[in-house]
Amino acid sequence: MREYRFPDLNESYFEEILPNGLRVRAVPKPDFAKTFSFFAADYGAIDTRFTLDGRAVQTPDGVAHYLEHKMFDMPRGNVMQEFSSMGGSPNAFTGYAMTAYHVESTEQWQDNLRLLLRFVSTPYFTNESVDKERGIIAQEIRMYEDSADSRLYENLFTALFDHHPIRVPIAGTVESIQAITAKTLSDCHRAFYNPAGMMLCVAGPVDPREVADIARAVLPETPGQAAGRDYGPPEALTGHRSRVETKMEVSMPGFTIGFKCLAPQPGPDTLRQELLGDLAAELLVGESTVLYTRLYEDGLIDSDFSAGYEGVKGIGLITASGDSRRPELVQEALFEEVRRIAREGADGALFEQLKRSAFGRRVRGLDSFENICYRMCQCCFEGAEYYDFPALYRSIRRAEAEELIASAIVPERAAISIVYPKEKV
Repeated sequence: MREYRFPDLNESYFEEILPNGLRVRAVPKPDFAKTFSFFAADYGAIDTRFTLDGRAVQTPDGVAHYLEHKMFDMPRGNVMQEFSSMGGSPNAFTGYAMTAYHVESTEQWQDNLRLLLRFVSTPYFTNESVDKERGIIAQEIRMYEDSADSRLYENLFTALFDHHPIRVPIAGTVESIQAITAKTLSDCHRAFYNPAGMMLCVAGPVDPREVADIARAVLPETPGQAAGRDYGPPEALTGHRSRVETKMEVSMPGFTIGFKCLAPQPGPDTLRQELLGDLAAELLVGESTVLYTRLYEDGLIDSDFSAGYEGVKGIGLITASGDSRRPELVQEALFEEVRRIAREGADGALFEQLKRSAFGRRVRGLDSFENICYRMCQCCFEGAEYYDFPALYRSIRRAEAEELIASAIVPERAAISIVYPKEKV
């Protein structure tokens, strides 16, 4: 295995790409008792159109999430009991662009890792078990539909984007999951859960070579066939719709405003764009800005307000969200602040302060094994190196943040999603 050192962070990891194409990374932390193993697929909710065996495939919405649920089934029962017998604490999640399975343990990390690799790489689907899961997932979907936060973002994506699959909720809809079968899940597992499209990251008091040897022994020796992805043509930078509203059982209106940015190309620029986008959002309306203070003192936002950058394959956007009785005034205040920055320029001292603060948060995040593994896999799937963030921060200039604010925070690239309280009868 090759060791990669990052003196700026006093961090290092070992990496080996196995003959089957799996990228294995181990982050030795000898002074800790806990081991965190993270096995991720470069596959998420947006991957509904792809080619496999030379044929075009269109899956129902929500397959990636459905597949994550069903992977825990084994011929001899649910795998959770086996983890429990070895002191392992497993979990999993599905995002727009990644599905990941992980286990945390303080003993028998090798056995827990073997089980993690075995159950994720060994599909077991029957029509009966798939049908049984449908009701459980439908309940989960209804729970998300009753969540104001989920509804705000899902409505925003449908307003901003014309055709990108981010328009569809991660879990799909109650209607879409009715079409998911055992064959659907098997096809998607074959397309995206092959070792060449996955990554294993293990952090803790581990021997890196032992991590690679376990992966080599458990997983298939050869890579599977890579699937070709199709997200449709590039999205226009103008929003699809400027506004979407709904009413729910909430005590106060909530809002999310989104602004389309140029989507970064795969590679190192994806991480740099994220860092720059977050800094631009903070420079515009972060907690340290005059605008934030004014909006807060005027009662237009509360302490739950936040702003930042979001990026998924093929898209990028800056968002601002919170609770407000007058969300339109918050949106207009953002446009006015953009005009002021265009006239006067942003505060240089504030920009440097924000950059130092953002850098510090990233460094503190390295205390979390889960964060390390997640970020490493996320960046690797995008062609970036997460531990490069110190140099990337140093390269970002205030003028770039001002330019991003001026180009993105404009009405033609904007959409606002609002959840209003239902009227009392």
